[in-house]
Amino acid sequence: MSTTEDERSGAAAEAGGGEEERRERSVGLMAGLVDRAKGFVVEKVAQIPKPEAALDRVSFQSISREGVELHSHVDVSNPYSHRIPICEITYTFKSAGKVIASGMMPDPGWIAASGSTKLELPVKVPYDFILTLMKDLGGDWDIDYLLEVGLTIDLPVIGAFTIPLTTEGEIKLPTFRDLLF
Repeated sequence: MSTTEDERSGAAAEAGGGEEERRERSVGLMAGLVDRAKGFVVEKVAQIPKPEAALDRVSFQSISREGVELHSHVDVSNPYSHRIPICEITYTFKSAGKVIASGMMPDPGWIAASGSTKLELPVKVPYDFILTLMKDLGGDWDIDYLLEVGLTIDLPVIGAFTIPLTTEGEIKLPTFRDLLF
């Protein structure tokens, strides 16, 4: 019994179709494995202990020709037995819904190994912004504020990541009597 050329080309097409199906199944299996591996890595990275930070209230520091200097402390705890570099600290100081001061401290140092490090964050507010805050001062001589800080650190394996911090409250401004005595 002899096969015709049409039958042979049909059989070849079926064989090619089967090969294509096997490739699609193989690609689907690989994609599933890659997704499972990604999920595993994300889960493990989420379980890695990371440094934690807290932000103190903002307080009045000093007055200069350029403006008023406020400051806050960032307290960072390190769960590792080696010190960790701090890449940068960014901050935005807001009052009455307006950005009063913002800035960045590049390369502020290191977080101590297996302990806590306290960083001072100076916030310089120019006088022209203080004039716009006079409405907020009113009779109580204080400024309501919101301070947003981003502490960017570099962890081995994970890489650089930012710890967002926020504090809000009110700052009592010094009176002339406080400045003279």
